[in-house]
Amino acid sequence: MPKAVILLSGGLDSTTCLAQAIKDQYDCYAISFDYGQKHRAELFAATNICRQFAVKAHETVTLSIGHLGGSSLTDSRLKIADANTDDEAIPNTYVPARNTTFLSIALGWAEILAAEAIYIGVSAVDYSGYPDCRPEYIAAYQSMANLATKTGVEGRPIRIITPLIHLNKAQTIQMGLELGVDYSQTVSCYQANEHGEACGRCDSCALRIKGFTDAGVSDPTRYVASQQPTIIN
Repeated sequence: MPKAVILLSGGLDSTTCLAQAIKDQYDCYAISFDYGQKHRAELFAATNICRQFAVKAHETVTLSIGHLGGSSLTDSRLKIADANTDDEAIPNTYVPARNTTFLSIALGWAEILAAEAIYIGVSAVDYSGYPDCRPEYIAAYQSMANLATKTGVEGRPIRIITPLIHLNKAQTIQMGLELGVDYSQTVSCYQANEHGEACGRCDSCALRIKGFTDAGVSDPTRYVASQQPTIIN
């Protein structure tokens, strides 16, 4: 079977991508990143998900970039804000060049493995306004990858596959349920506690809550008992 590298955070979107890659008949190699994020529970979720899906290998790459700051996901001096209601604003949870960094390491591993594809769970519909989730960004990265790799210049480019890029969160959830994803095992919250319980108020939680509501299915997320989840329209 052909091989694919899956960027797996342990969240809803990346887990759906893993399930789709398996359906697409790839041998899956998952890669996660410990980059100093506050919500480290997602890494434990990623490990459990890899066991459930019996991936061929799972690598967790440590990047010591959290101390550089620039994002409330990594900087202890910055507070993670509640759900962003300004569609034009890029929230402070944006991590500068995160997808570029992650994709570059995944690209190197894919070339080493002789993999045909890299799956990444970006969406240009229900997302927090991050610039590195747009189709234009993925197209530009694909062009760069074709130029920057031995396989690319030899006419065997590694494809960047984005199954969710034109889906909203409800459509992603429906897709994942059809693929057998157990979303209770995923962690999306930007400030999940050590038990994986979600805050229910951050941007990621709000989008996830809306997704389950719009999909008309029960939300299996475990929330911190003292928090009232935020619903966005």
